[in-house]
Amino acid sequence: MASFNILRAAAAELYVTDLERSRHFYVDVLGFVETEKTKEALYLRGVEEFLHHSLVLRKGPRPALGAISFRLASADELPKAEAFFREKGLPFRWQEGDGVKGDSLLTVDPMGFPVEYFFEMAHVASELREFHHHRGGAPMRLDHFNLQVPDVEEAYRWYRQALGFRLSEYTETDDRPPRLWAAWLFRKPNVHDVALMQGPKTRLHHVGFWVPEPSRILAACDILAAAGHHHAIERGPGRHGISNAFFLYLRDPDGHRIEFYTGDYSTLDPDLPPRGWKLHDPRRQTYWGAPAPQSWFEEGTDILES
Repeated sequence: MASFNILRAAAAELYVTDLERSRHFYVDVLGFVETEKTKEALYLRGVEEFLHHSLVLRKGPRPALGAISFRLASADELPKAEAFFREKGLPFRWQEGDGVKGDSLLTVDPMGFPVEYFFEMAHVASELREFHHHRGGAPMRLDHFNLQVPDVEEAYRWYRQALGFRLSEYTETDDRPPRLWAAWLFRKPNVHDVALMQGPKTRLHHVGFWVPEPSRILAACDILAAAGHHHAIERGPGRHGISNAFFLYLRDPDGHRIEFYTGDYSTLDPDLPPRGWKLHDPRRQTYWGAPAPQSWFEEGTDILES
């Protein structure tokens, strides 16, 4: 069990090839809030978020994942995290605060994902009640990361046993004994901060953003189509059996996948039993709606350094 306290999934860093094109897609069409823009990066957040950003789009030579970030319960947790990673023999380095984010710890987990841990980040004004500013899907906040890994059981042990995440739902095979195929794990009290799914290699499958209600997903589809971005809709709208959530999967101009997500459930009670699904049950992925296309299974975002 980790000796430091992780609050939640907090931010993702994605490399894109054209910042202006990405800004149009995320801000003008989808409704993300632009906090700051430089020549090299675009800092975005959800409508309700009061921290400086939850999504960084950074200019790069190719689309890639820079890092995923978790927020800790306090700045005092960072030295505890350093001691933990030192004990585990994992590489890590300190990143000095830059005025937007305080000191943070960057490591590479056993699966090969770059992961940042931080507490302090500059506060900005939430636009939750600025309804006249809400556009597109009006994404409220970052909700989760979905990670593809070749060995789900290894990744599950890391998040569950080493980092202290709880399990809400899982998929298992029909083998005897069954083999874990996917897992949904959380720190904040909803279905997941991290989903682990079987894949050909270590890569990001998607970043999920919470929207206030299903009607915002439908509105986002109308807006995308009217703006000539209908091809960005990869899967949905529909409902997952796992998580119970209403969903929409989109591909940005560089191919990064994001999910608009709403309607899951509380996991606050400590004795909530995890729900298991069999791999052959199609309702786990699509409770209703069109089946996922092959791209949803076969494509993802590679890690920058890989």
